[in-house]
Amino acid sequence: MTALNESNALHTRYLAETHQVENVSCELADYNMYAQDAALREAVQREGAAWADADLLRFGELTGSAEYLEQGHLANKHLPELETHDRFGNRIDLVKFHPAYHRCMGTAIEHGLHSAPWTDPRPGAHVARAAGNYLHTQVEAGHGCPITMTFAAIPALRLQPDLAALWEPKITARVYDPRNVPVEQKAGVTIGMAMTEKQGGSDVQANSTRAYPVGQGCPGQAYELVGHKYFVSAPMCDAFLVLAHTDKGLSCFLLPRWRPDGTKNPLQVLRLKKKMGNASNASSETELRGALAWMVGEEGRGVRNIIEMVAMTRFDCMVGSSAGMRMALSQALHHCAHRSAFGARLNQQPLMQNVLADLALESEAAMTLSMRVARALDHRDNRHEDMLVRLVTAVGKYWICKRTPGHAYEAMECIGGSGVMEDSMFPRLFRESPVNAIWEGSGNIQCLDVLRAMAKTPEVVDAFFAELRLALGQNTLLDQHVRDLGKEFLDTTDLQYRARHVVERMALALQASLLVRGAPAFVADAFCASRLAPEGSFNYGALPRGVDVQAIIDRATPRIQ
Repeated sequence: MTALNESNALHTRYLAETHQVENVSCELADYNMYAQDAALREAVQREGAAWADADLLRFGELTGSAEYLEQGHLANKHLPELETHDRFGNRIDLVKFHPAYHRCMGTAIEHGLHSAPWTDPRPGAHVARAAGNYLHTQVEAGHGCPITMTFAAIPALRLQPDLAALWEPKITARVYDPRNVPVEQKAGVTIGMAMTEKQGGSDVQANSTRAYPVGQGCPGQAYELVGHKYFVSAPMCDAFLVLAHTDKGLSCFLLPRWRPDGTKNPLQVLRLKKKMGNASNASSETELRGALAWMVGEEGRGVRNIIEMVAMTRFDCMVGSSAGMRMALSQALHHCAHRSAFGARLNQQPLMQNVLADLALESEAAMTLSMRVARALDHRDNRHEDMLVRLVTAVGKYWICKRTPGHAYEAMECIGGSGVMEDSMFPRLFRESPVNAIWEGSGNIQCLDVLRAMAKTPEVVDAFFAELRLALGQNTLLDQHVRDLGKEFLDTTDLQYRARHVVERMALALQASLLVRGAPAFVADAFCASRLAPEGSFNYGALPRGVDVQAIIDRATPRIQ
């Protein structure tokens, strides 16, 4: 080959190299998810769990590692599968999961995310557990359903001390055993919940499942349940808290998957639900064909008996949605710190800064409110804190979960076309985003529960405004918002019709108050100016002039070490 030919060949190959990878982001991985979240670390300190900082740092190293983040991806890629019978025709009702799902479950249980506040109930226990849950949910959300239900079952089960004595040691044990075997063969168990029926949904009084006493029939005694449950998540839990009617009304029962004699209890899984999101978590329809169960608490007071469990699961919905916001924000901030367009980094361009800072404000406000409720849970013996739990859990669950889908979408738009691709984390975050707003009572149910709490225990309103007054005089927009909110409460006409508007304003008032008291001024002032001012807008990226967007972005951006 002549020198000229060689030159032409090299030139042709050079021209053919069209795929040069440049000006793209990289995976947000191998970073400490806790250390890189200044707002979370401050909240943990502020709300009474400073003693957990070292453990959370170690946990944040795990949850931010590339290897562990991959487990979350695999758990959602390989969906659970139902086997109703074995190959010999025996009924087994077995749901099989990918090993990555079991890894997430095992990690959560080994770190006490299902039990720590019950086994070590010191000040800050709920805060530390919520912070760990917040980190772990950013990796994978679906496994959180059985973890939450196991955690939330303890207050309800303690209404029946004899059953609690038998079950609580295994429920709270830091042992994950996914085998489909009787509880007598396990050192650790998980608990689910089965309330919803197809004809009633949130109206559980419309349930048709019946409970028939095996013997005497009273609290703590055995019954057989006949009926159906339309939405049973995590059907591989070892036992379920179930609502069923007796002659005295709707009652609460503990229903194990296996009978004490070692035979399978006839809680039969008909099918797994085909959900839009929450893919790793199996949700099912079941039938109860004389399933053996034990009454928990007073007969005919099933809703009241299970309400403590519902309150705790609603709290975890707040934490879970806040975690989804944080991961979506982290992905958007990370991408915009690496990607350039029109001659500058995306996170240095004014309009994108407006969007990113606004998303960061929403994320920090959601997490801050969740951690404040966690502190209240740590101090239920204090009347003020107990009143806050009763009222603010529903307020926060409504608002935080309601804001999450829009937040996920807007963060995804920051990525552009690549954010829509299935090999990105965003499709999973977006599909997950509506789940918590619907589970454990959708938006209307939360607002009605707020009104119900105010009517039943007017003291909750006093506690709420007492909490707001702790920030009195520190921000004029907040002060005016609180005054206007007080007028809303004085007008009781068509209150149910206005419930969403009122609860929204309550949530914003409390988030603003907490940020004014605990966050840097550039965060609190921006939140109040954008959410409380008359000309404020709930469209992301519409922050008013004067906001220190650079400081907000710098505070929230995670950085790979």
